[in-house]
Amino acid sequence: MSKLHDSRLMRLVFLWLGFVALLLGALGVVVPVLPTTPFILLAAACFARGSERFHRHLLAHRIAGPIVREWEEHRSMPPGVKAWAFALMFVSFGVSLLLVPSAWHRLMLLAIAAVLAFFLWRVPVRAPGANGGCPPAGGD
Repeated sequence: MSKLHDSRLMRLVFLWLGFVALLLGALGVVVPVLPTTPFILLAAACFARGSERFHRHLLAHRIAGPIVREWEEHRSMPPGVKAWAFALMFVSFGVSLLLVPSAWHRLMLLAIAAVLAFFLWRVPVRAPGANGGCPPAGGD
């Protein structure tokens, strides 16, 4: 967990940004193009710098908590989650592309999907039974 920011003003800014990110993450549950997990992780990072109380609440949440803890502890995804994320992203963007009438909107959706897919592709997957996602000690 990150240390709270020293400035009271910056803690308020982080707290406000955390709530905005949390709201966007909640909207992402029902809006197909809006990703949920990155906004929840951003909210956790903002709360870690702005409010220990709200950071603890997010970690204790039954759905968001495990996702945030996994990211904070290992900076990776559990095995199998990346394949699910790509599949759901493909379905979500596929349906959205079929529903929008404008070529401009389709192009915009494809650009967003490409950026999101690139981000998702770069997130490491923690091997099952791995040493917490860390390399073995003392070896190269």
